[in-house]
Amino acid sequence: MAASPGGSRRRADAERNIARIVSAARELMSSNPNATTDDIAQAAGVGRMTLYGHFRTRADLIEAALMDALRAGEETLSSLDLAGDARDAMTRLLASSWGLVAESAALLTAAEGVLPAGRVRELHAEPAERMAELIRRGQEQGVFRTDLPTTWLVSMTHYILHGAANEVRAGRLPPHDAADVVTKSIHSVLTS
Repeated sequence: MAASPGGSRRRADAERNIARIVSAARELMSSNPNATTDDIAQAAGVGRMTLYGHFRTRADLIEAALMDALRAGEETLSSLDLAGDARDAMTRLLASSWGLVAESAALLTAAEGVLPAGRVRELHAEPAERMAELIRRGQEQGVFRTDLPTTWLVSMTHYILHGAANEVRAGRLPPHDAADVVTKSIHSVLTS
């Protein structure tokens, strides 16, 4: 049975609505993790019924927004040259990661409030593995510490990145200083 021309148009409209809703959710929740679904629907230019037609719960919407942010981040991070000295590669990775974390820290806060911890960790598996591989390489090169588990060192880098984003949002760390503070802090953890 062939699809009607109207059916194809409806699917295209639905895809555009989903993209607008997810984009609005990312934008609003990047500055306010408590943004309501009404705020998001209004920013996306759709009604509440349309929003709930695509995302049954606020948690579903937040997960979609977080996945979209992680996909965009992966596009940026996967193109980084992490070859050579692990310390220099870590500096490059942190410089790129910082901007992504700063942009989505409030969105992550929203996700942590509604998604199971295991799901948030699962969604961050690819960036965490990239960091772990780089730390292991630095350990093999003798430039990163080996007296602590790699998983702990990865967790510490994420805590520092997210902690710095929270400090910037709270006004206790000037945004123009944050990347340098993050890089120095993480290098001190990795090389002590």
